[in-house]
Order: sequence, then C-alpha cells, then structure tokens
Amino acid sequence: MISIKPSLFAQFPELVFGFATRLNGGSDEPYGFNLSLSVGQDEEKVLNNRRQWLSGLGLDIEHCAFQKQVHGDRIRYVTAGGIKGESDAMITDTPGLGIVISSADCPAIFIYDPVRKMIAGIHSGWKGSQKKILEKTVNLLINGWGCNPADFYAYIGPCISGENYEVGEEVAVLFDPAYLQVHKGSFYLDLKKLNYEILVNAGVPKSHIRYSELCTWEHSSILHSYRKHGTVSGRALGVLAMKEL
Repeated sequence: MISIKPSLFAQFPELVFGFATRLNGGSDEPYGFNLSLSVGQDEEKVLNNRRQWLSGLGLDIEHCAFQKQVHGDRIRYVTAGGIKGESDAMITDTPGLGIVISSADCPAIFIYDPVRKMIAGIHSGWKGSQKKILEKTVNLLINGWGCNPADFYAYIGPCISGENYEVGEEVAVLFDPAYLQVHKGSFYLDLKKLNYEILVNAGVPKSHIRYSELCTWEHSSILHSYRKHGTVSGRALGVLAMKEL
C-alpha cells in the first residue's frame, strides 16, 4: 500500500499522517484500493482494506474517527474512535485518535496546532467551500479552544485541479471570479486555490501551508477520482493523529 506523506507533517515526530492512493501492490479493479463503504464494494473487503492501511501507518481502526460526509458545514468534536454520523469536519485534542477524511476529487484538508495540541480534518468540496466549512473550522479552533492560526500547520491533499474541474454556471455564480476560469463557454473552479487562500486570510503563515501538486483527474491511475472513474470510483482516506505519549 502506497500512501502520501508530506514533509510538512513529517517534521513532527508526534504526528501520524497518511493519504491513501489506489495502489496496494495487487489488483482491486475496478475500484482500485478502495477505502469507502458507500461505493457498492463488499463491506468486509473495504474494512479489511482500512485495517491493513491504518495498520501500516501504526494506527488501529478502533481508534480512528470516521464521519458520513454530506457536503455540509457541520463540525464535530470527537474524543473516541468509531463512525460519528453526518458531518464534514472533525477536530480533536485526544492523543492516539485518528481523524479520517474521505476524498475522490474534493480537497481534504488537515490542520495541526503544535501549541494547543489540536488536530482537524476537513472535507471541502464545492458545496462545503461555498458554505465556508474550512473558515468555520478555523474560527472554531480559535474561538472555542483558544488556538492561534499563526501556530497552525495545514496540508491540502490531492484533489481535482482548477484546469479540470468543470462546473455549471449555476455553481460558478456562487464563487468569486478569482477562483474561476472560462474556456469556450465552460466554467472551471479552483478549489485548491480557494481553500489555500482561506487559510492565508485566516492568519496561517504561508510557510506553514502545503498542498499536493497531484490532480486526481490527471493522475487517476494512482488516485481516486469520481469525475474520471464515475460509478466504479473508489475513495481515498486521509488520516491525521497525534501519538499517545
């Protein structure tokens, strides 16, 4: 199993992070190495995939928090593993607990505050971005837990690029033109740029932010893409945890 591990988080020995790819050294077609229970693949197969992947990162599935993502703006504070219900962002200050975010084109964003010892995971597709879920999560960390955004380290995982994410005009009108391109009458939305600038505008230092250069559409042989694979698309998971001391 091959996971993406950005150097941004690797500098913190107390962190565990991984973002899954479609690759596991075997054949799982047509889904690739799928980690989602919602795409029609055999449930036990998916759970085995999850256990193997998390174990490879040094994590136990029972100590990871999962959510049912609904493209909304609900933020959930979690203190134990398991399936937590409908939300699109989770935060915790519990050591040993993994925050898990699912993705197959949408930006999955992870935040670590090494001062307050808080972590967050956010799923921010176009609906979540329009509802400002990332901004709301950052504000909750600041106002609810006394965090300082200058202390945050944030990673935006692989997602579909602005050059490949075509949206209808009814979606395009919801966003600032700074995040849109128009080609031959079609609109293309750059969610990576939008969420990056939300972090910067919130006060997170640019030197503390990294984003994957990989596009799920262009690199769909190694990454899950709903836009490319359609009804047989799997889902990747990203996980962030603070080790127990």
